[in-house]
Amino acid sequence: MNHDIFPCFWFNQNGSEAAKFYTAIFKNSKTVDDTPMVINIEIEGQKLMFLNAGPQFRPNMCLSLMLMCDSPEEVEHYYQKLSESGKVMMELDGYPWSEKYAWVEDQYGISWQLYYNKEKAKQKFSPVMMFTGDTAGKCKEAIEFYTNIFPNSKTEGIMEHPEGQGEPAGNVAHAQFVINDYVMMAMDSSHNHNSNFTEGTSMTVMTKDQEETDYYWEKLTEGGQESMCGWLKDKYGFSWQIVPHRLIEITNSHDVEKAKKAFGAMMKMNKIIIKDIEDAANS
Repeated sequence: MNHDIFPCFWFNQNGSEAAKFYTAIFKNSKTVDDTPMVINIEIEGQKLMFLNAGPQFRPNMCLSLMLMCDSPEEVEHYYQKLSESGKVMMELDGYPWSEKYAWVEDQYGISWQLYYNKEKAKQKFSPVMMFTGDTAGKCKEAIEFYTNIFPNSKTEGIMEHPEGQGEPAGNVAHAQFVINDYVMMAMDSSHNHNSNFTEGTSMTVMTKDQEETDYYWEKLTEGGQESMCGWLKDKYGFSWQIVPHRLIEITNSHDVEKAKKAFGAMMKMNKIIIKDIEDAANS
């Protein structure tokens, strides 16, 4: 599993509160970083990032987390905990794809698909992209786009909707794919969910140097658009953060003045330029 790719959720200054909520619920979980803006937690060794960035955006169901449970009892446990003060999208029940499954939105707006899997999964959770609205029907195309960009990538399986099942035939009911050894999932939905991809949910890609940063930036902005501070939207409207490890090293420096200068320089950038960050920090 790749630890340099992970989901990020946008919070309205309550990310630390959410981190306490999740680490109290999930086994083998902990808060790794807790700063005024960024909180990182781990669940079973997998990273989730929370961004305290204000009221502009919030998570929605267009990026949910598929939680792979080892028993029906585990599904029930997380169903009770995560649906409390939240809402149920699909009731806890047996379905053709799993004898125990539910889809809930927790009190912080994060959607969880709780899935009993008899076989041990590679990851405890996987982000699930839902292509809906203007992007409905583009799931297969997007998977090909992503797996062609990232190394160590492949499509592991695609299940299509048949005729007469409430979705256009050929639309993706469920797909699993891998980008650089990180398992992702995806689906199409032609129903009106009043939701689409926003900055409320994004994927973060940590890069080792400027060359890798440039590569992902160039590939993922093709047909999409650049944003600020290492953020971009791809041609499907999905948000990515391309973040060099070096940026984190400098902005987390114990030299407060150096970190402040680096952060100030980053705030003026679209794509992160490591040398410019370093020059600003050392000025």
